[in-house]
Amino acid sequence: MKKTIKTALISVYYKDGLDEIIKELNSQGVKIFSTGGTQTFIESLGVDVTPVEALTGYPSILGGRVKTLHPKVFGGILAMRDDGTHQSQLKEYGIPEIDLVIVDLYPFTETVASDASYEDIVEKIDIGGISLIRAAAKNHKDTVIIPSKAQYARFLQILKDGRGATTFEQRLEFATDAFAVSSDYDAAICEYFVKQD
Repeated sequence: MKKTIKTALISVYYKDGLDEIIKELNSQGVKIFSTGGTQTFIESLGVDVTPVEALTGYPSILGGRVKTLHPKVFGGILAMRDDGTHQSQLKEYGIPEIDLVIVDLYPFTETVASDASYEDIVEKIDIGGISLIRAAAKNHKDTVIIPSKAQYARFLQILKDGRGATTFEQRLEFATDAFAVSSDYDAAICEYFVKQD
């Protein structure tokens, strides 16, 4: 079943190649939510963007450790569109549906390879990003997840060809990629900690 993207949450570490996607989403009238440096990047393209903190009512806290971890973000990603109870709760709590999530992860393996300190390496363990990836991938029936810049080109073509609409098969394919990304990331973290014993 085809689903048209009307809202997007975009929060990425690597912004190269993102500009074309932002411009295409904007041309299709997609409402964009974002955080921090990504928000600034989107604004630099002349595209309207809503800060996530305007949605949640909370600023980024704990030195950036908590930005997107909020029911108004995850509710919008995880809500099933064909579930009446889910839909009534979205309305009750003022939660917008989020149809697209573009997020990547802090560069954990690169930080380890750079001989950074233990403290710096621990800070590169992504929490919000990995949670967003898993949530959107779980709800791939309704939500598109783009988990890294490696998928940008393919997604941009789909976005243009479908005028913002994606098929279930396409969403499932991106979800599969997303779980591979999260699995590899967690495996790298586990491997690092095993070596600390």
